[in-house]
Amino acid sequence: MLAAVATHARPVERTAVLRQAAAVAGELVAALSALAPAAAGEDVPAESTSQSYFRVREVELSDQQAALHGVLVIHRGLEDLCDAPLSGADLALEVAGMRQSVLDLTGAAPGADPDPVPPVAVPEPGAGASLESAWSARWLIGHQVHVLFNVCAAVAVADATRHLRDGDGDAALLRLADATVYVRGFPAAMDHASTIPADYYMAAIRHTMAPPSTDVPLSGRQHRGYKLFRAAMKDLLSVVPDSYEHLAARAPELAEARGALLEADIVDAERHVTLAYSMVQLRRSIAQRPEGPDNAVAELRLMRHRRAAQYAPLIRFGDHYIADAVAGLRHS
Repeated sequence: MLAAVATHARPVERTAVLRQAAAVAGELVAALSALAPAAAGEDVPAESTSQSYFRVREVELSDQQAALHGVLVIHRGLEDLCDAPLSGADLALEVAGMRQSVLDLTGAAPGADPDPVPPVAVPEPGAGASLESAWSARWLIGHQVHVLFNVCAAVAVADATRHLRDGDGDAALLRLADATVYVRGFPAAMDHASTIPADYYMAAIRHTMAPPSTDVPLSGRQHRGYKLFRAAMKDLLSVVPDSYEHLAARAPELAEARGALLEADIVDAERHVTLAYSMVQLRRSIAQRPEGPDNAVAELRLMRHRRAAQYAPLIRFGDHYIADAVAGLRHS
């Protein structure tokens, strides 16, 4: 059903199909809740200001509980997507990530996703909350989907690396493909969170992520799920550090799978630059030190360049201009 939202819905059917997908997700939430209720997240102490702000907690869960909480995030995300003005391309990427997370969290095989899905009752939209409260909720919902994708991607990359160490290339290829679905969904989820007016973000949201509203300014570096993903990527490249040409000569499928993942990672960094510009233009990041030389966009662009330089020899169409420039700076 989730795949149908992304690939089969005509524009005039988009909202109705999304509501149907949300209803299916709601039924899955009910089925999982019947096994054991959701953990009370607000009872779990936040380990960081970021966790507190975005209403994310980290705790040991059973497989059923992990599936339930993941599907709860997806359900809220789908309900909000019914009204969020997200592009069709990003909608496809985000829903693909949602579908993959359901498969991973529930342990279902891809073929177990029936096509077509039996009809379900689709609730009509109600009067709803004010636009302002919907925008504030969307900011949190989109970020929670992003966190879910981060954690699932970290697990998929770690699985792929373990399979490579064990010599199981076929299993590694499957998990690299799964991880790529999630990483392609990273910018889509962030775009989802940001489908609010930039003026509203500046006036009502941005200041809530910095003192005195929070203990410390919030930044992406504080998201533990993203740190786990970055650590998993580093470990993967320690196992397959070969250049694209050398890896393609001995394991062409692995070279392509690794390349697809790394390309998605670069594009995520590139889209973070353009998204930040659309929201804050040339303003400084709330997490920057006053004496720093750059603004938010410049810092994000530098992160993109460093990542592109690192990956240049590892992918088929590497950014060798940036790689040469970064190397020259390091030796100057």
